[in-house]
Amino acid sequence: MSQNPQQSPARTLLTSYFWGGDAIRSRSVSDIVLSGTVNIPEPPARLLADWAREISSRMTLEPGDVEVMPLARARARWPDYSRCVRAVSDWTSTLGLSEVFAPSDVALMACRGARYHHDGEQYGGAAFCNLFLSEDKGLDVHFPSLGLRIPLSRGRVLIFDPCQPHGVIRRGSNGFDVTDFPADQDCTQLFLTWELPIEDAYVEQALKVDFDIDLSTSIRMSEEQVLLNGDRVSVRHESGQWRRAD
Repeated sequence: MSQNPQQSPARTLLTSYFWGGDAIRSRSVSDIVLSGTVNIPEPPARLLADWAREISSRMTLEPGDVEVMPLARARARWPDYSRCVRAVSDWTSTLGLSEVFAPSDVALMACRGARYHHDGEQYGGAAFCNLFLSEDKGLDVHFPSLGLRIPLSRGRVLIFDPCQPHGVIRRGSNGFDVTDFPADQDCTQLFLTWELPIEDAYVEQALKVDFDIDLSTSIRMSEEQVLLNGDRVSVRHESGQWRRAD
């Protein structure tokens, strides 16, 4: 079991505006990604086969898509599920986040790569904690604004600010390209994901988030968003670079 906190110096003034209770609050966007590996067993063959059937017959998982998978059915065929959750819980405890991690608040996700995006218009009030379940398929999670690439394999665990642009791309590539995910190759990654409350003091400290940094703007807002130097922004899907929102 290992942990590897990484931080990059701030390059721009990024501000997340998120729902804190019944009001919009402002906060800084963290440039810290907490990354580690935990020892978890390979999911059983019949569960892997069930996931493959679900993806091929019941959903359309195109290159770049991230979709929710049925978790309740998976748990019935996954004797080591609790071991996976415990491994993440133990790892978060080493970071001082044991009181924040809620094992029951979890979703199972699948992706065939992931277009660059940020989640600050829905999840500005959270930090993401992801545990990857699939083998190494030559993919990296990439944080372009931080110059950080992390190879994905079974047992990789991450905690990061979802307002930070991120994507899952082919190792060695310079960005997201649908041709890197051909239909005849298994490029699918399965992962468990938890939402950690960004306002929790332990999460605030771990990610070094500053709150209420722009009160005059936040009191005028009615929805979650991310501003870069005062402009509302989205992310270019192929490069992960910021652009002014439409």
